[in-house]
Amino acid sequence: MTPDALVIGAGPAGLMAADRLLSAGCSVLLAEAKPSPARKLLMAGKSGLNITRDEGFATFLAAYAEAADWLRPMLAAFGPAEVQDWMRGYGQEVFTGSTGRVFPKAMKASPLLRAWLMDLGARGLDLRTRWRWTGAGFDTPEGPVVVTPKATVLALGGASWARLGSDGAWAPLLAAQGVALAPFQPANMGFRVDWSPHMAKHFGQPLKNIALIAGAQRVRGEAVISARGLEGGGIYAVSRALREGAALRIDLFPDLEAGALAERLAKRPKGETSANTLRKLGLTDARLALVQEFVRPLPPDPAALLKALPVPLQGSRPMDEAISTAGGIPRAELTEDLMLKRLPGWFAAGEMLDWEAPTGGYLLTACLATGRWAGDAAARFIQSR
Repeated sequence: MTPDALVIGAGPAGLMAADRLLSAGCSVLLAEAKPSPARKLLMAGKSGLNITRDEGFATFLAAYAEAADWLRPMLAAFGPAEVQDWMRGYGQEVFTGSTGRVFPKAMKASPLLRAWLMDLGARGLDLRTRWRWTGAGFDTPEGPVVVTPKATVLALGGASWARLGSDGAWAPLLAAQGVALAPFQPANMGFRVDWSPHMAKHFGQPLKNIALIAGAQRVRGEAVISARGLEGGGIYAVSRALREGAALRIDLFPDLEAGALAERLAKRPKGETSANTLRKLGLTDARLALVQEFVRPLPPDPAALLKALPVPLQGSRPMDEAISTAGGIPRAELTEDLMLKRLPGWFAAGEMLDWEAPTGGYLLTACLATGRWAGDAAARFIQSR
């Protein structure tokens, strides 16, 4: 088979690369190992597809930390505003939530994905499912297949959620070609906590109206107490700092200064239990349970402790449970066009690249932006031959 372009991996980055190659007039074969495309995108959309953010570009870019300079031109070309316009082009109206997160009004990923796939098919995309890349070709339901394109875009995902397709199996295949890879690490993941039996009745309860503190990072967000530890958006936002060794502390009264909280605590009637005092201050259910789990008895002046409650962690959840991964193909192995220096004509995009970002729209936007960048570069490469 000799299409102009081969794209391997039918997630957001691969679909966007294929989209751009088709727009450039290239014939495109898109190979996907799973029985259907974009399974991780559909899973992410089950709780509401947070596809991007509505915030200033400098603030948005800062979320990518040390990768911000690398991703800057790609996100400038296809950032939050462009993502929203692109969605509207497929009939998906969007809205911005109170925290700046952007969602389609339909909330789910499936209407967008259906419209996108229909458009790509009408423009000539050759989508093959159950095609697993072996490095030299593909294992397919019809047997081994070798494809000889003019350019290839790899968009195989990271190394989390293997059942959805992101299994990292591509790493040894590229390493065998001499590509130096950064080790995979879990990102946007939960953390293990060894709860006492008394916490069992609180499993599944949310921790609302808190701030999470990890090193120099402080984030307003929510978490969920689970049988395995702590999960949820607030924990994911500080997961990198926690993974790198920072201790977790939780501000249970984020809207009160420590001095004001101390004054209120000092006014409690003599003989009143600490638990009743905290309940009167609005500390109930899961938040009160945390205090009772880790601090007994309360010290005489507990304000500072309640503003930074230490929560001992026993490490992160396994990588396959993480929403995303850090590691993969580092910038040094790629040209500015995202072409692999050791493999001319081979480009890479999405979570395969060694960048890390929190959830909240940053992950998906960068996958789309890098897929677009790699697709455009592959088209230029084909046209130059």
